[in-house]
Amino acid sequence: MVRVGVVGYGYWGPNLVRNFSDVADCEVATVCDLNPDRRTLVARRHPSVSTTADPEDLIRDTRIDAVVIATPVSSHFELAMRVLAAGKHVWVEKPLALNAAQASRLVEQADRVGRTLLVDHTFAYTPAVRKIRDLVAGDALGDIYYYDSVRVNLGLFQHDVDVIWDLAVHDLSIIDYVLPDRPCAVSATGMAHVPGQPENIAYITLFFESSLIAHVHVNWLAPLKVRRTLIGGSRKMIVYDDLEASEKVKVYDKGLTMRQGPDDVYQMLAGYRSGDMWSPQLEIGEALHSEARHFVDCIERGATPLTDGRSGLRVVQILEAASRSMRERGRIVELEASQCAA
Repeated sequence: MVRVGVVGYGYWGPNLVRNFSDVADCEVATVCDLNPDRRTLVARRHPSVSTTADPEDLIRDTRIDAVVIATPVSSHFELAMRVLAAGKHVWVEKPLALNAAQASRLVEQADRVGRTLLVDHTFAYTPAVRKIRDLVAGDALGDIYYYDSVRVNLGLFQHDVDVIWDLAVHDLSIIDYVLPDRPCAVSATGMAHVPGQPENIAYITLFFESSLIAHVHVNWLAPLKVRRTLIGGSRKMIVYDDLEASEKVKVYDKGLTMRQGPDDVYQMLAGYRSGDMWSPQLEIGEALHSEARHFVDCIERGATPLTDGRSGLRVVQILEAASRSMRERGRIVELEASQCAA
C-alpha cells in the first residue's frame, strides 16, 4: 500500500485527490492547504483523509510514502527538495520548477536518494496523445514535417507565470513525448496587454536539426477556447482537437507528391494527394487516473516514470529559452547540444 499526501487543494488538487483515492494499493492519507475553507471541503468530501495547513506535517510523517505537489510553480523547487530529502517519492505539477538550474537539482536529488520523481505532464497519458505517438513511431505519417498548435482561451490569468509557462508547457510536453527529434533552437514573441500582469499572448517556434519545425500559439485573451494541433508528415497528416467529444484524432491521407518532369530530368513536378480520412479508436479512461496508477506502479516496481524528472527538465529548458527570446523580441536562442540529443 502506497500512502500519499497532497499539498495544495486549489484548482487541480481535488482532481488529484479523487484519482489517487481510486487507485488500487493507494491511500490518500493527508491533504495540506493554507486556506481553511479548502481544508473544510476536503473533510466534507473525504472524511477519512486528515488535513493540515503545514506541508511539514506530510514531509515528517513516516507513514506517508509519497507527496503530490499541486502548488504555484514558485514553490515547487523548495517543497520537492524537502520531500526528496525526507526520503519520499514526489509528484510535481507542471512545470517542474521556475528555471533549469532548479529542475536539474531536483533530478540530481531524486537520483541521489533513489526516489521516484514524476512531473505531471498529463497529456502524455491521454489516449489521444498516446495514439498520436504510436502513429508517429510506427512511421504511419512518414517523415514529420511540422507540428502546429493553437491553445487559446479567455482567462485564467496567472500571476506568477506568463502564458508560455501556463499553456505552452502542455504542447512542449507533447512535443517532447511524441516527436522523434528534440529542438535545438527557440524563438518566441509575446505581449502583455493587462497592466502589471505577465505576457498573455505568445508565439513560439522550435527549430530542429532536420527540416522539422514546430509552432505553438498560446493566448489568455481569445474570445473562445481552442485546443487544436496539426501534425504534417510526408505520407499522412493528423488533426488533433482535444475539445472534440469523439474523434479527437483524425488521420488524413493527404500530402504532396513529387515526380520528375518528362522533358527535363532536373525538373520536379508537384502533385497533391487527397485520400481518405479515418479516426482511430481510442481507449476510454481518465488520463489523470492512468497517470496516478502509473506513479504508484513506478514506486512499487522501482521503474522510471514516463514523464520523469528529465522530461520535466527538458521542458523547463525550452520554457526558459522561450522566455529569454521573448524578452529580446524573438531572438533565436540556441539550446545546448545535450538538449538536442534524442
